[in-house]
Amino acid sequence: MDLSRRDILKAGAAVSAIAALPSWPARAEFAPQTGQWRKFELSTRLAIENAFGVTQAWIPLPTFSEPSWIKPEGSSWRTNAKSAEIVKDPRYGAEFLHVVWNEGEKAPSIEVSSKVATQNRAVDLSRPLGTQTLSDTERHLYLMPTDLIPTDGIVKETSDKIVAGAKSDTDKAHAIYQWVVENCYRDAKTRGCGIGDIANILKSGNFGGKCADINALFVGLARAAGLPARDLYGLRVAPSAFGYKSLGAKNDIVTKAQHCRAEVFLAEFGWVPMDPADVRKVMLEEPPGNLPLTDEKVAEARKTLFGAWEGNWLAYNTAHDLALPGSTGPKVGFLMYPEAEVAGERLDCLNADTFKYVITARELAV
Repeated sequence: MDLSRRDILKAGAAVSAIAALPSWPARAEFAPQTGQWRKFELSTRLAIENAFGVTQAWIPLPTFSEPSWIKPEGSSWRTNAKSAEIVKDPRYGAEFLHVVWNEGEKAPSIEVSSKVATQNRAVDLSRPLGTQTLSDTERHLYLMPTDLIPTDGIVKETSDKIVAGAKSDTDKAHAIYQWVVENCYRDAKTRGCGIGDIANILKSGNFGGKCADINALFVGLARAAGLPARDLYGLRVAPSAFGYKSLGAKNDIVTKAQHCRAEVFLAEFGWVPMDPADVRKVMLEEPPGNLPLTDEKVAEARKTLFGAWEGNWLAYNTAHDLALPGSTGPKVGFLMYPEAEVAGERLDCLNADTFKYVITARELAV
C-alpha cells in the first residue's frame, strides 16, 4: 500500500502524541473536597463451623461519630444466638456487638447490618481557624500511652530528634509525618494490618509493616511530642474516585479491606486527618508497583494525605487495649476485625479456614 507524504506526517504526529502521554492513566487531581455526603450499608456475616461448648463473638460496629465527616445511622442483626447486645467501652466509647450462643450450638451464625454516612475531609492548613480546644479528658486520653504505643524511652527520644527546631504544633506534626513517610515501608508479608508495636519497630530498626504499624508510629511520636493524636480503626468501602487503585475497595466484598487512619489535634485547626501509611501503600501497590518517593502519584498522595482523606472509608472506633466482656483470653490491642471464642479458645481472626466471616458494602442513595 502506498503512503502519501500527508499520511506519513499524520502517522508521525500520532506517534509523537502517544510518546507524550503520561506513563499512567489520566485521573482527577487527588484533592478531596467536603460537601457531598455518601451513604453506605455494611453487612457482616459470621458463621463458625464445628463449634462446641460456649461460642462467643465480638463484632465491631461503625459508631464513631464526627458530624463534619461521619454519621453512624444504626445497626440491626439476625442471629441464632441466645443473646446479642451492644456494649460500649467506657474509656474510648467504642461500640461492638457481644454475641453468645447456647452451649452445644453447632452452627453459630449472625448477620449484622449497619448504615453510615460519610464524606471527604480536607483541612486548609494555610487558614487557621482560631484556637480550638479539647476537653481535659480527651486531651489526657489522646496523649496517654497504650500497651503497644508507649510515649517514653526510644519513642520519646526519636520524637525529640524529629521535632527539634519545630516552631509550632503544625510544624511538629509535619516533621513527624514526613519522617514516618521517609523511614517506614509497607511490608506485604505483614499479616492483616499489623500489630502496632511501635517500640519494637524502633528498637529493631525494621520499619516495615502495614497501616496499624505505620500510623501507630505516627500517633506515638506525636503523643511523645505533646500532640494529642489517635488511630481510627475502620474499613474501605468503595473504590477511590481519584484513580488510585490502592486506595479503595476493589469490589463490594470488603472482608479484607480493613484500614486504620490517624488524626492529630492541632491548636489552630482541631482534629486534622493524616495517613502516612497510605503513602507507602501507593508506593508499593500502585501500578506498576514499587514506585519511588519522587513518582508523581506518590508525591501527590504524600502532599494530600497530610490534612485530607477520601470519604470511601468509614471508622469503627479509636479504642486500644480492649478487654472483651465474657472473654477468657487476653485484651485486644485494637478492635477492627470480628473476634470470636469457641469453648474459651480465641479464634484467629485472620485465618479464614478456622473463622469464616464475610463483610460486604454497598452504596445507598442519599
